[in-house]
Amino acid sequence: MKPYFERNGITLYLEDCVNGMIKEIPQETIDVVVTSPPYNIGVDYSYYRDTKPRDEYLKWIEAVGAAVKTTLSDEGSFFLNVGGIPKDPWLPFDIAQSLRGGFVLQNVFHWIKSIAIMKKDIGEYPNIAGDIAPGHYKPIGGNRFVHDCHEYVFQFTKHGDVKLDRLAVGVPYQDKSNIGRWKSAKRDLRCRGNTWFIPYLTIRDKKLQRPHPSTFPVALPEMCMKIHGLNRIRRVMDPFIGIGTTAIASVRLSKPCVGFEVDRKYLHEASLRLREAGRAVREA
Repeated sequence: MKPYFERNGITLYLEDCVNGMIKEIPQETIDVVVTSPPYNIGVDYSYYRDTKPRDEYLKWIEAVGAAVKTTLSDEGSFFLNVGGIPKDPWLPFDIAQSLRGGFVLQNVFHWIKSIAIMKKDIGEYPNIAGDIAPGHYKPIGGNRFVHDCHEYVFQFTKHGDVKLDRLAVGVPYQDKSNIGRWKSAKRDLRCRGNTWFIPYLTIRDKKLQRPHPSTFPVALPEMCMKIHGLNRIRRVMDPFIGIGTTAIASVRLSKPCVGFEVDRKYLHEASLRLREAGRAVREA
């Protein structure tokens, strides 16, 4: 199969991901998979119809997982970003459950899009001057549900024993008195934990800034790769590459990446973004 795009270690195919993984990816040659599949919630993609019956959809996700597993190395990580809608809170868990037969669920990260922190709840804590409520906030109507401000990132592995580079995405201690108090606190850097605050950039022109209806920020795949351990990554894969966000993260981190997409429109946008990302890296 001829790639749609191939440059600087990035290879993108206009192909269904299950068929593509089987035909194009040798077994156990991928060390990190970062992806976000269609959620089956009726998103208006330009080609794919996001409205399968639930059982059919979950069987398809299971088939995707089986194909991913054949490509993944024994020490590889499969990071799956899934969300849902307030009226269907079971969806992310149904998706995770459909992969239980092939993988161990090693970690569950919470991608926090928006968070409110009140000064009165914190008390006298260093460097917190007042109330804050940063991040992407999209109001919903009605009074049955609260606003949905997070998504899941499930880390699946083959055996549940993949060692992570936790401090690669670490954060400084807010309270510096912790440094030296604990045996592990030898410097001003601690594990971030499983809550990742990653806001979207402000969207002022949706057509120009977000030509795909469902994307994650570049920082999310970057963090997934870093916490897995950059020195142990030979190649990254995204079975649902969309407009190329995982590939852009790979370019920034100097890692080869392969991706699949069924929509030519999105792949065209991905190729434009990747050329720009390559120029930005060269000029940095």
